[in-house]
Amino acid sequence: MNLQEVTELIKSIRANLAKVIVGKEEGVDLLLTALLANGHVLLEDVPGTGKTLLAKVLAKSLDCSFKRIQFTPDLLPSDLSGINYYNQKTGEFQFRPGPVFANILLADEINRATPRTQSSLLECMEERQITIDGVTHGLEAPFLVIATQNPIDNQGTFPLPEAQLDRFLMRITTGYPTFDEGIHILQRFRENNPLEESFPVATAQDIQAAQRLAASVSISDDLLGYIVRITEATRKSTAVKLGASPRASGALLRSAQGYALIQGRSYVTPDDIKAVAVSVLAHRLLLHRGLGSREGQAADIVLQVLREVEVPAEPVTSLRGGKVE
Repeated sequence: MNLQEVTELIKSIRANLAKVIVGKEEGVDLLLTALLANGHVLLEDVPGTGKTLLAKVLAKSLDCSFKRIQFTPDLLPSDLSGINYYNQKTGEFQFRPGPVFANILLADEINRATPRTQSSLLECMEERQITIDGVTHGLEAPFLVIATQNPIDNQGTFPLPEAQLDRFLMRITTGYPTFDEGIHILQRFRENNPLEESFPVATAQDIQAAQRLAASVSISDDLLGYIVRITEATRKSTAVKLGASPRASGALLRSAQGYALIQGRSYVTPDDIKAVAVSVLAHRLLLHRGLGSREGQAADIVLQVLREVEVPAEPVTSLRGGKVE
């Protein structure tokens, strides 16, 4: 798959999403970026803003297996992974796979499950495999976890630990619609549900090919240094107890490559890095206590870092031969 083919593929997926989702262009671009960067997404917003709907319509746009699971306090790890059960007809134990054996897994209200259940996703998200009763099962590619959570409802929830948050490539917040978008939503859903009219426009093989192309998007050494300086700057902030790690630098690189590709380019620019920096880095920062809203404060810190870190003045060149592509 070449650049033009991926551009047409992204255009088709965007058009399919636009049949259901009103507005949220920035959030849609970030979600598609995570898909091409082969990373997982945490959709965090107040109830009723379309988090679950956005995940569902993306899943219906791809000809891939999709599973949704509602996270609750009584959910067990085996409810996600599956179990070995005794089949009386055959006299043998058989494995019944759980919902994690899907290309796209929607983990709705993930922070309502206990830490034990939350941690059962760690191996899946990081290594694309899961171990059950000592047997390791690989997960079919592509594998994307889209988790949702409500940032304002703390009753009956279990905050995601730092290790779990670090497994998400991005944390995306879309916010409330504008006045005109609100009217458009009412008009669109007045008589029927447009989600029922969505259909697949891309196969699993298409997505894997696009992911391989995203990984090959070129980036200059100057911009690699720019990424490292950004992550280093988060560690020097007086408001930050624990800054962005080298893993965060890698996530920022992959996200910038994916974002450049959905913009129709085969090379990364500083603007690509800036466009994804808050979504990639803010949820990875551990702040000192007493600083108010973690999410808002962390995002402000990343924005301040972007203003302070010098942008490379050198032309963006390809690593392959030093030519501008």
